[in-house]
Amino acid sequence: MKKGIIALSTVAALTTCAFSSEVSNNEMMKQIELLKKQIEMLEKKLNSNQDKVTTLEKTFTDKRFTKLEKNVKKNSEKIQEVKAHDAGDNIKWDVDFRTQYDNVQYKLSNGKKLTNNSIYSNRLWLGMKFQADENSTFYGTLSYNKLFGDNRAQIDGQTRNNASFDWVTNEAATNDNSLKVKEAYWLYTNDSFFGNNDVSWTASIGRRPSTDGLGISLRADQERKSALSHTVNVEFDGASARFNLDKLTGINGMWLKFCVGRGLTNAKLRFSSDGLDYIDDNDTSENVDMAGFIFVPYDNGQYSVHMNYAKAWNLIGNQDANADGQPDSNGKFYNFGDIELATIMFKAYGIGNGISDFLDDTTVFASYAMSKTDPDGNKAMLGSADSETGHSFWIGANMPCPLSEKARVGIEWNKGSKYWRSMTYGEDTMAGSKIAARGTAWEVYRHQKLTDALSFTLRYTQIKYDYTGSNGFFGDFGTPVKISDSPNAVEEAKNFSANIRYRF
Repeated sequence: MKKGIIALSTVAALTTCAFSSEVSNNEMMKQIELLKKQIEMLEKKLNSNQDKVTTLEKTFTDKRFTKLEKNVKKNSEKIQEVKAHDAGDNIKWDVDFRTQYDNVQYKLSNGKKLTNNSIYSNRLWLGMKFQADENSTFYGTLSYNKLFGDNRAQIDGQTRNNASFDWVTNEAATNDNSLKVKEAYWLYTNDSFFGNNDVSWTASIGRRPSTDGLGISLRADQERKSALSHTVNVEFDGASARFNLDKLTGINGMWLKFCVGRGLTNAKLRFSSDGLDYIDDNDTSENVDMAGFIFVPYDNGQYSVHMNYAKAWNLIGNQDANADGQPDSNGKFYNFGDIELATIMFKAYGIGNGISDFLDDTTVFASYAMSKTDPDGNKAMLGSADSETGHSFWIGANMPCPLSEKARVGIEWNKGSKYWRSMTYGEDTMAGSKIAARGTAWEVYRHQKLTDALSFTLRYTQIKYDYTGSNGFFGDFGTPVKISDSPNAVEEAKNFSANIRYRF
């Protein structure tokens, strides 16, 4: 714009000179000087206006940008508030759905064979997680486990139904469609124990995870849960507190957990005939409680040692009032005494260091467990009025499958003595708990990854019993006897299963 005005002014000056030849040179010079001054004034005015325009434009732009920036920030804060609100109002869910085929075979000591080669079942676990703050989280699992169709069979022709007992309610396939609470508990975590930053700790109360612990978790193809499954694989309601001691002691992976729980509550239910709701029921068993600890003295990520000790009080059984080796027909439970359980397990996640890719990805474990009874008075706990000690050994390996990179195979062996007794009523095997066997059990399995969500498992379990009473309660059916001396006892049990599982 400046150049255009100056050029126009120059043309005007020359034109004026051409048409004013009569004007003297002095006069013309004066006019030119005056014209220059006018041009300079005009340029200054124009420059001033341009600066004002530029300033106005910049101010306007800055204001618009600042306002826009504030709006964006405000909206972003609102979005974060909405996200936080939504996260607080919604539980995160996960799904574990399994459809399984089972073939169960029994061989009795008299040579008779019993088989069911057509068992189909669905199991659904709906997992829940809700974190209200950085220290506290809620976890839950709803469970549905049911045979295909319906089932009207009774147990031994009696109305009592041990398969519906609370200890196995989510591990035993039933004849109803009910969705049960398998787990429901809160977990508190803190990196400092009363100001000591060397000890981090957790505390938890509710229906705690106490099935599929270390050992059985490998064949179950899932993350281990709380207990060591050589002695405890049963659902309980209770509390726990864990203390991580590795920083305090300087020993890799050391931690200690205390656990307490109740497996059976003695209380009359609502609308009792005598009106004494929830009072102690003196006509049945007392409360069944358990307390103990889990201790890991060393865990460097590859090699680890795991130990636990527990004691349970007022263990139950069916009273043999007629001394005929059969439980009472009233179906009631009675107390027979206490039991102590202990386990020590060594686990290696990878054999050696760099020997081969196969060994690096192989997990092996070896476990020893013992049980010791303390009968109540003269009652025959596990068939003996004396304190009896049982022993069990268990070894296993979980390895990459040589035929597929997406598959793993495993093999396990365990053996129990005459008076061995574990709390493994929740073990996921249709032929009964292999860990509880008073005899020898073998198991092989193969897990195959199909997609990110789908997997396929084959599993074969064989149990050869040496003594009777492996899967009973704590006062059932008298003294354990050799299978060869009991003509109707189960000598061998086999369970073949195949399942397809969706997890996401």
